[in-house]
Amino acid sequence: MLRVLTLSTLFPDATRPNFGIFVERQTRELAARPGIDLRVVAPVGLPPGPFSRIRHYRPLAALPADEAWNGLTVHRPRFTTLPGTGGRYHVAALRRALIPLLDRLYDDAAFDVIDAEFFFPDGPAAVALGKRYGVPVSIKARGADIHHWGHGVTAGQIRRAGQAADGLLAVSGAMKADMAAIGMPPDRIHVHHTGVDLDHFIPCPDRSLARAAWRVRGALIVSIGALIQRKGHDIVIDAAAALPDASLLIAGDGPERGALQARLDRQGLSGRVRLLGPVRHQDLPALLAAADVMALASASEGLANAWVEALACGTPVVVPAIGGAREVVTTRAAGRIVERTSGGFAAGIAALLAEPPPQEETRSAARHFTWPANADALEAHLKRLVAAGKRPPPRAIRRKNNRP
Repeated sequence: MLRVLTLSTLFPDATRPNFGIFVERQTRELAARPGIDLRVVAPVGLPPGPFSRIRHYRPLAALPADEAWNGLTVHRPRFTTLPGTGGRYHVAALRRALIPLLDRLYDDAAFDVIDAEFFFPDGPAAVALGKRYGVPVSIKARGADIHHWGHGVTAGQIRRAGQAADGLLAVSGAMKADMAAIGMPPDRIHVHHTGVDLDHFIPCPDRSLARAAWRVRGALIVSIGALIQRKGHDIVIDAAAALPDASLLIAGDGPERGALQARLDRQGLSGRVRLLGPVRHQDLPALLAAADVMALASASEGLANAWVEALACGTPVVVPAIGGAREVVTTRAAGRIVERTSGGFAAGIAALLAEPPPQEETRSAARHFTWPANADALEAHLKRLVAAGKRPPPRAIRRKNNRP
C-alpha cells in the first residue's frame, strides 16, 4: 500500500469550481488505483482579522474544514497571508497551520510520501514537513509558481526547496529548463505532462449547429483563461478586430473584465466579441468543439490544459512560443505558434480559417495526453521516492519539547 499525502493550495472548492481542476482530476485518477491510499490537504490562504471579512474572502472563510469532494477526502486548513509582503511569510504561516492537522493524520495512518502539487508556498512547506515526518517529498512546477514566485523576495525559498526535495516534476520540458535556470538540479526533475479526458473532450461533427447554441454564425474563435493581464486577452481581441468575419468568445473571469469590456466598446466589437464570464469545466467541451480555433496569448505558461483540451475537441490552437507550446503544437494540424502580437495572432488564426485541418488529425496531437498515462507516471515517480528510503522522523523529540 502506498500512502500519499497530496498537498495543494491549487484545488477546486465550492466557491471556485474550476480552480486547479486539473489537480483534482489527476488526484482522482491516482486515488482510484489499487494499492493507493490518498488524502488531500488543500490549504486556504486568508488575510488576518478584519481583512478576511472583505466580500472577496467571506466565501473562502466559510468553506468547511473537512469535506468529501468528488470522491476524495479533502482537508482545508486556513493559513494567514499578509497583504503587501510579496508572499515572503506564506511558507512559515502554511507550515504552522499544517502541523496540527498533519500530526493527526500521521497518527491515524502514517503517510509514506508528500506530493506537493504547486511549488509555492506548498513546496517549501512540504520540504520542512517531510523532515518532520521522515518521508520523501515531491514538488511539481506548473507555471506561475515558478515564473512569478521564483523571482523576487520568494525566489530563495523556491530555489532551496527545489534543491532539498527528493523529487521534482515539471509540466513540460520548457518548465524543466526554467527550473534548472534558477538553480534546481536538472537530474532530479522529471517531465510530467498533464492529461485530458478523451471521452469528454471530443470533436463535434457539425460545428455550425454547435455554434448556434452559443448564438454565433460563421467562424468562431475561442479563448479560455482568467481575465488577468498575463493571459493576453487584449491581444486576441485586437486580432479579432482584424478578422471581421469571425466571432470571438472569451471564457473566464477576473480583475481585467472591466478593462476588456471597455476595449470591446471602444472598438465597436461587442456585437461579435463577447466575454462569457466563468464557464463550468463540464461545459468547456461544447464550447471548444464549436470553435474553429482556440487562441490564447499568454505571456507565460507551463503547459496549458486549455491547449490540450482544444486539440482533443479537434480544434487547432494559436499560441505564442512559451512554455511547452512546442511539445503540444507538433504538427500543422495542431495549430500555429506565432509572435505574441495582435498581428501575429490575426495571421495565425486567418491561416487556420482559410485551410482548416481535419478534426481527427488535430485530435491526434492530444492522444498521448491522457489521465491514465499521467497517473501511471505519478505513481511510478512516488514509488521510486519511497523505495529510496525513509528518514527517522524527529517528531517525538519535538512534541516532547512542545516545539513545532
